[in-house]
Amino acid sequence: MSLQQEIIARLGVKPEIDVEEEIRKRVDFLKEYVRSAGAKGLLIAISGGIDSAVATGLCKQATDELSAETGREYKTVGVFQPYGEQADIADSYAVAKAFALNYQVETNVQEAVDEIALEVEYGLKSIGVHQHVSRGGKGNIKARTRMVMQYALAFELGLIVVGTDHASEAITGFFTKYGDGAVDITPLSTLNKRQVRALAAKLGVPQSILDKAPTAGLWDGQTDEAELGITYDDNSAYLEGKKIDPVAQDKLEKQYLKTEHKRAPIPGI
Repeated sequence: MSLQQEIIARLGVKPEIDVEEEIRKRVDFLKEYVRSAGAKGLLIAISGGIDSAVATGLCKQATDELSAETGREYKTVGVFQPYGEQADIADSYAVAKAFALNYQVETNVQEAVDEIALEVEYGLKSIGVHQHVSRGGKGNIKARTRMVMQYALAFELGLIVVGTDHASEAITGFFTKYGDGAVDITPLSTLNKRQVRALAAKLGVPQSILDKAPTAGLWDGQTDEAELGITYDDNSAYLEGKKIDPVAQDKLEKQYLKTEHKRAPIPGI
């Protein structure tokens, strides 16, 4: 078995999908998890990107169906988490409007993130290291602070925290450990980016979201493809078992091997 075949098998990506079938399967997965957990619904952080938009659509359909089937209210709570002024925050609210979310919460993470970063700098100074927290380090603080807030809200409301990670992120390790990677369930995990886009179009994600360059939003001007040096077209094609440019394949496989610690269980002895 080639490394490509091994990766595809591990991540569970299909070479082709039936979009309606995939939506139905993922909505049913969410419904069953909520039922088995005895939860009151689902919580999803809406970043304004396509992944969280698709997850929001799936969550809302799941809780609407549960409410209709049981006669009791199940809710999807959308959480907006800007750091200070977020230029594209309107896109997050557009997603909530498109899926008619009745429950929306905005928690600005700037003060908490800045305070943590400052305490880290004090800690570094105490061991003789005089430097500011790096851009990447602060990006990780943002991701982890957002998740702390999501879990605090979910605990108080009796909700399940839904993640937006998918196979195109998993293969590159393009997520923050204990940040956006720390969730209860991941309804998109066996889809690549191209397939996520296909679900988005079917679910009715706003066009402005479909047209955006994918970004983790951890610093100004950041985009996924520029940071990784790998296009999502190549990434998706690889996960569908297709041949891609050898340079892109080498870069993708090296990234996969380098980030194995993000996908593996916590080691112990």
